[in-house]
Amino acid sequence: MASTQEKATHCCIPKTNDDIKNNKAPRPPPPSSSTKVLQNWSVALVSGSNPSEDTISKRASMATLIRPVEPISDPPATNTTTSKGISIMPRAQTSHPLDPLSAAEISVAVATVRAAGKTPEVRDSMRFIEVALVEPEKHVVALADAYFFPPFQPSLIPRTKGGPVIPSKLPPRQARLVVYNKRSNETSIWIVELSEVHAATRGGHHRGKVISSKVVPDVQPPMDAMEYAECEAVVKDFPPFREAMKKRGIEDMDLVMVDPWCVGYHSDADAPTRRLAKPLIFCRTESDCPIENGYARPVEGIHVLVDMQNMVVIEFEDRKLVPLPPADPLRNYTAGETRGGVDRSDVKPLQIIQPEGPSFRVSGNFVEWQKWNFRIGFTPREGLVIYSVAYVDGSRGRRPIAHRLSFVEMVVPYGDPNEPHYRKNAFDAGEDGLGKNAHSLKKGCDCLGYIKYFDAHFTNFTGGVETIENCVCLHEEDHGILWKHQDWRTGLAEVRRSRRLTVSFICTVANYEYGFFWHFYQDGKIEAEVKLTGILSLGALQPGETRKYGTTIAPGLYAPVHQHFFVARMDMAVDCKPGEAFNQVVEVNLKVEEPGKNNVHNNAFYAEEELLKSELQAMRDCDPLSARHWIVRNTRNVNRTGQLTGFKLVPGSNCLPLAGSEAKFLRRATFLKHNLWVTPYSREEMHPGGEFPNQNPRVGEGLATWVKQNRSLEEADIVLWYVFGVTHIPRLEDWPVMPVERIGFMLMPHGFFNCSPAVDVPPSATDLELKDTDIATKPIQNGIIAKL
Repeated sequence: MASTQEKATHCCIPKTNDDIKNNKAPRPPPPSSSTKVLQNWSVALVSGSNPSEDTISKRASMATLIRPVEPISDPPATNTTTSKGISIMPRAQTSHPLDPLSAAEISVAVATVRAAGKTPEVRDSMRFIEVALVEPEKHVVALADAYFFPPFQPSLIPRTKGGPVIPSKLPPRQARLVVYNKRSNETSIWIVELSEVHAATRGGHHRGKVISSKVVPDVQPPMDAMEYAECEAVVKDFPPFREAMKKRGIEDMDLVMVDPWCVGYHSDADAPTRRLAKPLIFCRTESDCPIENGYARPVEGIHVLVDMQNMVVIEFEDRKLVPLPPADPLRNYTAGETRGGVDRSDVKPLQIIQPEGPSFRVSGNFVEWQKWNFRIGFTPREGLVIYSVAYVDGSRGRRPIAHRLSFVEMVVPYGDPNEPHYRKNAFDAGEDGLGKNAHSLKKGCDCLGYIKYFDAHFTNFTGGVETIENCVCLHEEDHGILWKHQDWRTGLAEVRRSRRLTVSFICTVANYEYGFFWHFYQDGKIEAEVKLTGILSLGALQPGETRKYGTTIAPGLYAPVHQHFFVARMDMAVDCKPGEAFNQVVEVNLKVEEPGKNNVHNNAFYAEEELLKSELQAMRDCDPLSARHWIVRNTRNVNRTGQLTGFKLVPGSNCLPLAGSEAKFLRRATFLKHNLWVTPYSREEMHPGGEFPNQNPRVGEGLATWVKQNRSLEEADIVLWYVFGVTHIPRLEDWPVMPVERIGFMLMPHGFFNCSPAVDVPPSATDLELKDTDIATKPIQNGIIAKL
């Protein structure tokens, strides 16, 4: 993942990159050579309009008012030694230990593994599922942040007698590769060491060093987009399939859509000894629409099973001739006349203007904003990762909150027991990869305002390096009132507007879109949010048929009920420096006081706390009736009232699986049975359903197995696994494209600060102008004061 150059999407103001580069506004001093501060911002100011060229020109001139943000400067590069004679790093390392792998590093890692193949046949049959950074131990990250990368924070290293021993360089970066052998149907994991010269080499003349490799038996790795495309072509070229489509009146195979779905695991026939897919079939309607909604015509009654290793159809049966649904006139969602409709004419332009630029600063992947600081990462599986989250709290300095935040898995089970819908229970992270399916925001500007984009790099199936440009979006948003109070006696009021810093990416998995967001607030809150949109996965109905397991959307079309579950993994570090394990988790429930001498008015209630002492005790569910929430506390730090400092997890709307205990998908998704799991940190425990959920025959792999150790949580390096979901009973209003539905949760300071951290937010400029004019000249119009 790398920062982009100055790029503008279609909704951004400048017509070319030169519009920004020729900005004549005052510029800050240039950054030092050791750290390039990338100020490649895009300015997206307009929403809901299609401006004329003249309007664009005016807005482009407006963009010249925006000056770049002040860079984070390095200290001068010098060779120095400590009083002890210890050599100090003469310059910063080129890549922070948590930076995502660059395109060059991925290329070198792939070349290294391929060269290690014993024979040409082995090398030719290698398929590269995933290449990701091996995240270093936490003490290595602390060392890098303390002495190698700005803003240098020596306080992260524990004090030792005689002072810290500072190495001259950090350990080499490493890459972890998941490789599928198409010839042998084996999956292997490789660790490759990368040096700086290797990382800087694009031609592949230099290779890294293989640290380890092992074959993982009895698994199937995630599917790849190249496999999906090849599977579609194979099915469409299969003569019995073409004959079956001809029976349904379709001879033009260009209209046919074949969506390969992983088979899951329902019986031994789905065992990972074969790499299998069961496609869903759809058919577009011939039209002039530029994006014809093929999901509006599902093809049912055809059973297809594809061997993805050899890319052949191994089972085919035309089981039942279900007529294609008639073309729905409301099926398309493109603009205006292209879909056969008329767009609204009263949507005026909305401009987001920051004439002095944004309030955040970025150096590489390091972000600073409103006392917050953190690092941005990206993996092919999880997508966006937030590292080293901390808050700068005045005289108390930098206070850590979390080491790592990400969405590690999602599961979408469907509630229709009929074929093919009962098999629809996708593990979109573990079977496909959220990061690999991310969007380039050049193809649709999903953010407004002053935007900082980051690119993402990953390998394709054959080992080539691909880049998703403008993949991650960083920008500020106005968020209404932060706080307000008016003194009724004087009529004087103080009000502050809230803003938040948003980091996000959006991915498409088949028919659905998911936007993943982390919001940072000025009052110390962190919000995790998922936005669901896209197109419903539909089924076809026989004439006159109805089904109770879904909603009829249009004649011959129905949408099955289903659920969306997401798992957030939060490696917490509340007031803990790297290496410290001083956190615990407390559950809080509101209790109504029993009637009696302590509750003579029958109005009393109170918060009851319970320490979650072990993993099995910490398998918990949400309870809105008791306002249940959980607090991660530091066992050694207190606030001014003597209470332990903490951050609390506040659930949003949530649900549990609506399925029997023996449901097949729950074999692989046992972690869905509870909303909260808590484990002590273990470097190997990353995936709640195991690393390879695709066709996984093992029951309860992952979280459900780890917690059986029942490890102590009373004072530990705590990891929270929060499972949250939404039950989707489709509506007609969800068609043809679903309006965004939001779901998420909040991390809120609880005794972490001594008072509101938002009290020092200054009034906005408009508030100050009003005070200068209105209060001085206008008498107080207040009925109560007049009576007084």
